[in-house]
Amino acid sequence: MAKTIETVEAALSGPTPGQVLRGRIFGHRGLMFGGVVLAAICIVALLAPVLAPHDPYGQNLLARMQPPVWFDKGTWDHPLGTDHLGRDYLSRLIYGARISLLIGGVAALISGLIGTLMGVAAGYFGGKVDTVVTFIINVRLAMPVVLVALAVVAVFGGSLQVVILVLGLLLWDRFAVVMRSSTQQLRSMEYVNAARAIGCSTSRIVFSEIMPNIVNSLIVVVTLEMAHAILLEAALSFLGLGVQPPTPSWGLMVAEGKKMLLFEPWLIAIPGVALFVLVLVINLLGDGLRDVSAPENRN
Repeated sequence: MAKTIETVEAALSGPTPGQVLRGRIFGHRGLMFGGVVLAAICIVALLAPVLAPHDPYGQNLLARMQPPVWFDKGTWDHPLGTDHLGRDYLSRLIYGARISLLIGGVAALISGLIGTLMGVAAGYFGGKVDTVVTFIINVRLAMPVVLVALAVVAVFGGSLQVVILVLGLLLWDRFAVVMRSSTQQLRSMEYVNAARAIGCSTSRIVFSEIMPNIVNSLIVVVTLEMAHAILLEAALSFLGLGVQPPTPSWGLMVAEGKKMLLFEPWLIAIPGVALFVLVLVINLLGDGLRDVSAPENRN
């Protein structure tokens, strides 16, 4: 009898918030696919010294331009072939994942901190603060990112640190615009007015009432800008102004293989597909997290 009552009570009470959240996470195909593939890429990047079959910097001119294993002359000693200097392509691809993830993650973190602080301040305080922030955003939007990045990198030299800093200081505008708009919508909500009425400080209101409700928008922008930074780094490296040789960068691998495009297209196809997959799974993960964390989906 007691078990029957417990079963009826459980059926009437319905699933718990944790069960609902787990159901939404595991039921979202895009989120699961993007999360699993991105986690696999991160694991490969972290374990690069263990997984890479060869030294990514090691040159062997006697083994240069070997094709991948699925071609007739390919060998399992170099599953993805070798480049024009005889360096193992698989090893450089694995180490290149480190470069892309590091640049995308750190650049998104820097730009996210700058843009979020500016956007939340403009949206919450309004008035002169909003006017100044809006002017700064307009100035930034008037500057083409690629041209400014090319000019700065050309002046200060191409290196991993310079590329990360330049991208981090150039990609904050979308954070600022989205956070400003989201904060403006929330600052007049009843729970925010109630927090003001009971004497909560500005920092308490911002971090306890506003920030939790704009996290889903922030997640989407983070993933978009992370993917954007990865593509910009690849473009700068392709033009010779990004990560410098012999650092294994996917954009640099594409640049080094462009001379052999008509004869050995796999030199460009392999790092190009790697970039495509990485950007795709980051965007899928961001869209999935937004769907799961959206206020209308919370229980």
